[in-house]
Amino acid sequence: MTVFHLLNCSILTFGPHAVYYSATPLSEYDTIGTSVKAAIVYLGTALVKLICLATFLKVPENDSFDPYQELLKALIGFIDVAGLYFALTQLTHRNISQNHKFQAVGLGWAFADSILHRLAPLWVGARGLEFTWEYIFQGIEGNANLVLNLSLAALGSLMWLRKNKPRTLIPIIYACNGVLATMPSITCYLRTLGWHPPKLVAFDLVSSLVMAFISWQLFSACE
Repeated sequence: MTVFHLLNCSILTFGPHAVYYSATPLSEYDTIGTSVKAAIVYLGTALVKLICLATFLKVPENDSFDPYQELLKALIGFIDVAGLYFALTQLTHRNISQNHKFQAVGLGWAFADSILHRLAPLWVGARGLEFTWEYIFQGIEGNANLVLNLSLAALGSLMWLRKNKPRTLIPIIYACNGVLATMPSITCYLRTLGWHPPKLVAFDLVSSLVMAFISWQLFSACE
């Protein structure tokens, strides 16, 4: 039973990444190299964020919400945007379109995030003798994170790679990018309000779908 639970949770967490790669033109254009490079950049970015968090944030004495600490955490979260900028503009890629480039980068970014934050908890916890919904919710959260990272990569592509975008849409693109970069702090705030995992996961799913729809509309308007 524990092996099946671990397998199910792992497929739920990491399976959508493989399905997305296989079901889209990314596999036809062999963009796995771009995704791997983006994953490596993510790991470097995560290391920089970890150093900044350990340097500038203090250990909370309780679970109360500290606006100053959360604001600082949100600012540190913008390191992800800098890392994504490097992955989209500075790495050498195959001769692929912008559509395929941002998808490959976003997919590698999301997969590295799931490996870093969810693989160890799954391996340690999902093998327990007692069934728990925690790791099911964790897998669903990973799916929402995949959508959010693809949206962030799409907006980053519009910001840094698309030159002929309408000037009226530029503030909206930057505002949406800022919202996506601060999503972890928003989730943390909701957790301090006493939101239980089902509500948090539902919020992550709804917000990721909304941001994906907005990103798609902006991307279509800039073509």
